[in-house]
Amino acid sequence: MNQEPNVKKDLLKMMAGFRRFRERFFNEENSIYDKLAVVGQSPKTLMIACSDSRVDPAILFGVSPGEIFVVRNVANLVPPFETSAGFHGVSAAIEFAVVNLKVENIVVLGHRQCGGILSLFRPENVRANGFVQQWMTIAAPARENILAKHPHGDVDTLCRECEKESIMISIENLRSFPFIEQAVKERGMQLHGVYFDLEQGQLWYHDDNVNSFVEMTFHEAHR
Repeated sequence: MNQEPNVKKDLLKMMAGFRRFRERFFNEENSIYDKLAVVGQSPKTLMIACSDSRVDPAILFGVSPGEIFVVRNVANLVPPFETSAGFHGVSAAIEFAVVNLKVENIVVLGHRQCGGILSLFRPENVRANGFVQQWMTIAAPARENILAKHPHGDVDTLCRECEKESIMISIENLRSFPFIEQAVKERGMQLHGVYFDLEQGQLWYHDDNVNSFVEMTFHEAHR
C-alpha cells in the first residue's frame, strides 16, 4: 500500500520526460522522426552495453534517435556463436544489426562497478543456479585470466580488471560469428572495446597496437 504513491510519482516523472521528448522531436516541421518514420533506421554503430541504469549509451555519447543500435544485457556480454535450438536474443540482435542494418562498427561498452562481474567473485550476490549466474559463465575465462595475473588482488582490483578483460572475451566471441567475420573481411566492419569508469568520469578504449586499454582524451575525441 505504501508503495503505490511512489509508483505513481515515478510514472508521472516518466510522462513528463516523454512530453519533453515530444516537444523536442515531434513539434517541429521536418522533425527527425519524420525522416525516421519514412526512410527507416540506418545506424552506423551497434553498441553492446550493460543493462546498468547508470550506463545509458545514448546519454553517455549524446547521440540522436536513429544513430546507434543498442543491445543491453547483464555485463554487456556476447555469447559465442552456436546453432543449437533456443532463444538467442543477443545473437539475434547482433545478426539483425550486421546482416540487415549493415552497421559499420560494433562497440562493446563495459563499465566500472558492474554487478554481473562482481558476481564472478562474490557468487552469493546472485541467486544460486539462477539466470544471472548461468549467463555470467560467458565471462568465466575473463575471471580465470585475471586471477592468474593478479593472484593476490583484492576484490575491487579483480573486478576492475575483469570488467575490462570481459570486454575482450566478448569481442573474441563476436569473431566466432560467421556473418561478422564476413562483414569484417568484405566491407571493413570494425570491432571496438570501450570502458566507462563511472567513478572517475573517464572513457577508455582498447588499443590493439599495445593490447591494452588507453584513456581517451577530449583532444583525441576531436581529431
